[in-house]
Amino acid sequence: MADAVKKRGEIDIAYKWHINDLMASDEIWKSQAQNLKDEMGSFSDYKNNFTDSAVSLLACLNERNRLSHILENLYVYANMKFHEDGSNPVYQGMADQAENILTRLSSTISFVEPALLSLDEKTLADFIKDVPELEIYSHYFNNLLRRKEHILSPELEETLANAQELAAAPDSIFTMLNDADMKFGVIKDETGQEVELTHGRYGAMIESPDRDVRKNAFETMYAAYIKLKNTLAATYSASVKADHFFAQARKYASVQESSLSRDNIPPEVYTNLIETVHEFLPYMHKYVNLRKKALKVDELHMYDVYTPIVSGVNTECPFHTAKETVLKALSVMGDDYTDAIKASYENGWIDVYENEGKHSGAYCWGAFGCHPFVLLNYADKISDMFTLAHELGHAMHSFYTWNTQPYMYGDHTIFLAEIASTVNEALLMEYLRKTTTDKTMSKYLVNYFLEQFKGTVFRQTMFAEFEMLAHKMSEEGEALTSESLNTLYR
Repeated sequence: MADAVKKRGEIDIAYKWHINDLMASDEIWKSQAQNLKDEMGSFSDYKNNFTDSAVSLLACLNERNRLSHILENLYVYANMKFHEDGSNPVYQGMADQAENILTRLSSTISFVEPALLSLDEKTLADFIKDVPELEIYSHYFNNLLRRKEHILSPELEETLANAQELAAAPDSIFTMLNDADMKFGVIKDETGQEVELTHGRYGAMIESPDRDVRKNAFETMYAAYIKLKNTLAATYSASVKADHFFAQARKYASVQESSLSRDNIPPEVYTNLIETVHEFLPYMHKYVNLRKKALKVDELHMYDVYTPIVSGVNTECPFHTAKETVLKALSVMGDDYTDAIKASYENGWIDVYENEGKHSGAYCWGAFGCHPFVLLNYADKISDMFTLAHELGHAMHSFYTWNTQPYMYGDHTIFLAEIASTVNEALLMEYLRKTTTDKTMSKYLVNYFLEQFKGTVFRQTMFAEFEMLAHKMSEEGEALTSESLNTLYR
């Protein structure tokens, strides 16, 4: 009988996150959700007079923050419970309700920014003088004024807010397909034992020194996607079209400009990255040719690009070893930092192992006022240890932000999001290279470092270029089919 992945209830509680730190129970969630729906109605009382005085402006903005914070807790809790097991209908329903409440609240508060932009900078400055508590919003005001030409009338802002739930549909559909409905079948591992292929197990098998195992894992995994290629292409196309709709509605020249505008990033930063990586592609090609030579293969396939080219290395790394090693590696950041890392280990911040229906991959998430949470699908490999270090970087970024910034500035931008995580990975690599005495392991780590650079710089930039070109195709009226997307990607 094939080795099946565990169900959620079979995972030891010691390896599950303490989601109840965020929300004590489903019943409390339902109660708070209903209360928020009830409280939304009264927010419209601010609609016609909140810009009349500094006092009423402060009251309106503070109330908007309060409602938004409640929603954030509801939204994160429902979706993280859903991510524990996407096949659970209770949390499917709660996540859907959270999306609906998000749309309703966005619509309810949509009049605020157009009304703020009806005020000139002098009036806002005078309001801050009259009520110093408004000073905290000065950065928000400046950022809003910068985007003035892209903020629409109250009626159109309400319409766009109401459309958000429709725009979120492609992501929801893909999540249900990828995490809950898709099954990849059974393959044999290096020992000949039959195992159920899952997202979590795929990562380990694609690194296997046995080429037949990784080839079978790759072909079996992607056979399931190929069967759905037209559905997946249509889902992605719908997502791109939604981006295009909102960019057009807000009078941006492109989706790229729209996406970068909120963080005040010039499009040239994006295109310069792509151009620079193109310039240095020969170095990656040189490395890939070295990999081909080291593996002694006539043709390098996708199932050959992740397996170590240094043989004879034990890449097993149980979770307790990973925790200890990561903590030592990050000790250079100081006691305060490592105390927070210890808290993440001891106080249920991390959901460690894969279970049936669990969200694939890894991420860090959470809500202001609580600690961050980390989702892993840990498979006892060295690469999983680096994933732990990476996600803890995100966690520390959020932890320190939430403890030093007010709510309205408690979310870091995507432009900064990967800095702490990649620094953590670099520190872990430095520690391992300095403390390893085994020559073969040293070679393995050098190769792994090259792989990190290829994956973090070259591959991520390739994704960025693909997204840019796919959106341009859509903007120019070209169809995004499985064939055209495959051609573009290759």
